[in-house]
Amino acid sequence: MESRRWRIVLLLLSCIFICQSKTSLAFVSNTQPEEDYPSDFFPPLIEADDVEYFFSRHDLDGLHWALTNIFQRSSRNPNLSRKEKPLPDILVARGGGDSYTSEYKLRHDLMQAEYLVDILDDPAIVAYLRTEVIPLYRSVLQNIPPLDDLIATKGLYAFTQKDYEAGIASVYNKALHMTTSDELHPKWREQTGGLLNSQVDWGDVQRTWFGENDEKNEVQPKLSSDGVLVIENLLNDQTLNIIRKLLLRNTHWYQTKTPLQFGKYVGAYIDDGLNDPIFLELAKSLQQAMPRIMKGHDLRYLWAYKYDSEWSSGINLHADQAAVNVNIWLSLDGANLNKESGGLVVYTAKPPATWDFDSYNTNTDAVIEQLLKPTNFANITVPHRPNRAVIFDSALFHQTDKYSFKQGYENGRINLTLLFGKMNKGSTGSREEL
Repeated sequence: MESRRWRIVLLLLSCIFICQSKTSLAFVSNTQPEEDYPSDFFPPLIEADDVEYFFSRHDLDGLHWALTNIFQRSSRNPNLSRKEKPLPDILVARGGGDSYTSEYKLRHDLMQAEYLVDILDDPAIVAYLRTEVIPLYRSVLQNIPPLDDLIATKGLYAFTQKDYEAGIASVYNKALHMTTSDELHPKWREQTGGLLNSQVDWGDVQRTWFGENDEKNEVQPKLSSDGVLVIENLLNDQTLNIIRKLLLRNTHWYQTKTPLQFGKYVGAYIDDGLNDPIFLELAKSLQQAMPRIMKGHDLRYLWAYKYDSEWSSGINLHADQAAVNVNIWLSLDGANLNKESGGLVVYTAKPPATWDFDSYNTNTDAVIEQLLKPTNFANITVPHRPNRAVIFDSALFHQTDKYSFKQGYENGRINLTLLFGKMNKGSTGSREEL
């Protein structure tokens, strides 16, 4: 760890000289990474400890620079002039490999490419998507067998020689289009009031979290249960618009789940392309808005998920390795067909201190029998609303509620999750423990 930490320190020192501009280093279709470093200078992947290290020192420029430089040098870049390094094993293991896919993941990529053709002004990228990428996706989709024929792989499809000969390796899970918040709105950092909705009373939010408003029972947002907050209209309109555009346009959705095991949703992660500065600034804004709740808890990780509207279930029962979980819903107004569902179910139970990650996130039967049944499955179910945030103790078991969303690429269910601090396990949620 120490050698890795020194490497990160070197990144920081280099950033002093290189990151003088606010211009994003995230590559687009015609850029190349700088070659002023030895090939092994950058680690293959930034870890949660590294994210926390930068964030705790208030160096978001350094964090963004490190994230984008590592990403540029990965095999996600379709324009590398030198031999690509293989993807880190952890990315492949969590579903972000480039030698396999699923029907819903490739269908998502096809819909995204078709969407980009309709909305982009760049003739070159539009022509590339229309004449090469879209026909290739359609062709390979026809080769994928029905789910019933993929039981052995839990719904995953390994690319065949025929797919490779068609050219799938040159486009699948590549950063074919990556815009930035600076390109979408060059002055977003200058907006009055920052990124969050100025109408939210953050002092009231924190008093509610710590139970200081329990007797009044009239605060908005209100505490749903110990360790669970619901905040309406978290982001201001400009921030919401920029983040929605980034999540709809950028081709950083590399993760596919095994559909017969985990359902149908694609994922994007901070260490694999979801690294725009506005996400880092959002994390800082949340920490500054809730200093009592976030005391001692720096950003460690963030991700976004997009869900297949042809499916009805999302993420299974689990707990996340963090102290505070901020879950933001970013779907379009009117996309949710059932306003009483589609959100999040948060249970009141937490993993015992003696359970490891595999015990509480893979042994679902044990969690249900030993932890949830004794509480009579006590939970808070929060329905989906656009721009609604659910803030809760990340160790509480939770899962996506059943959902029903309109068909169409722009109508899919989208959530952004930010994880702060380290998990505090125990039997029940407690605001004071965080």
